Amino acid sequence: MANLEETHHVETDICMAGLPESTEPSASSSANGKRKADSELDRAAKKNSPPSDTREATANEAETVHNGEADTNTGQPLSKNQLKRLRKQQQWEEYKEDRRSKRKDKRHERQARKRAEKEAKIAEAEAAGIDPATVLQQKEPWKYRPVPVSFIVDCDFEQYMREQELVSLSSQLVRSYAMNRKAKYQAALHFSSWKGKLKERFETVLKNTHHNWKNVGFHEGDFKEAAKQAGEQMAGPNGGELLDLIKPNAGDAGVNPIVEVEPEDEEIERSVVYLTSESPYTLDRLEANTSYVIGGIVDKNREKGLCFNRAKEFKVRTAKLPISEYMAMQSRYVLTTNQVVEIMAKWLECGDWGQAFMDVIPKRKGGMLKGTDPKASMVQPHKEHPNKNIAAWVCP
Repeated sequence: MANLEETHHVETDICMAGLPESTEPSASSSANGKRKADSELDRAAKKNSPPSDTREATANEAETVHNGEADTNTGQPLSKNQLKRLRKQQQWEEYKEDRRSKRKDKRHERQARKRAEKEAKIAEAEAAGIDPATVLQQKEPWKYRPVPVSFIVDCDFEQYMREQELVSLSSQLVRSYAMNRKAKYQAALHFSSWKGKLKERFETVLKNTHHNWKNVGFHEGDFKEAAKQAGEQMAGPNGGELLDLIKPNAGDAGVNPIVEVEPEDEEIERSVVYLTSESPYTLDRLEANTSYVIGGIVDKNREKGLCFNRAKEFKVRTAKLPISEYMAMQSRYVLTTNQVVEIMAKWLECGDWGQAFMDVIPKRKGGMLKGTDPKASMVQPHKEHPNKNIAAWVCP
């Protein structure tokens, strides 16, 4: 018992070390002193412990820095919407590696599944005494078959897009190249107004992978300068194969007027067609030695008439894709840049707009081909403006 009492006194002395001595030797004073000692120990432990959530701390620090910059540059604090966008951007950056890792895992799973399927087919063929080469589907070797038609993506709309929309556009451009590259016939693909944040993203985040793209032109100038170089390329010895689909017909301009319009200006550039839903013309077919301009913009349809006004400013022809002539859409559908490229590439392959639309437009959008599906006649068209082809939204 003596040893136990001594131990108890020693522990009490250690806990009370560094605290002021009480002048009143009462029981309540001892209790208060012990509580103070426990509080001091808790504060010391918290001071020495590392932060529990590093990501949250980083986000708070970044928010503080941004607030400071806003106060210094504008004299005003960030608004709630600005803070919300800032937090979203921070979350996007924080989980970037996680998303990349998931994509890599999915790719590996897909490759492993294909290998397993191939091995299973080989095993079945060998068990049946059949040559495995006859069982495995042999893909036709890819062949580069250019045609004298060019697709130009006009990238001069950076000021109308938010940061995340620029990211989305860059992904669409990558898909545009991939779709055109693997198509049966390859149009000449060009990107105009190649500068600013979009170019910077390709050079940094995407690690200059676009430098490996084949038969693609990047131009700092506007789409008319790109069309001039594309025209020289199409007229040259490597311009490509002149398909029957794109051969000029007598009296056929390639775009048919659907409403009364003023006579075209003699200065209109005939070899360039800007695709826009505001156009009074519907695209009937693609023409040889012609450049088709697609507005490279992702803005959730906030801005109206950008592409149409830009085409009038540069004095070029305009047209819209004939979606409403071939498709019954349950709602207004906005085509992405890569979908427009893929639709025109499909038309070069089959010469049928209806088939091209059905192959490219996602089935979940509820689009039905007119004349073949009885349900198509029952679909009520989406009404937005009496003078607009609501289905053929290519660019505002």
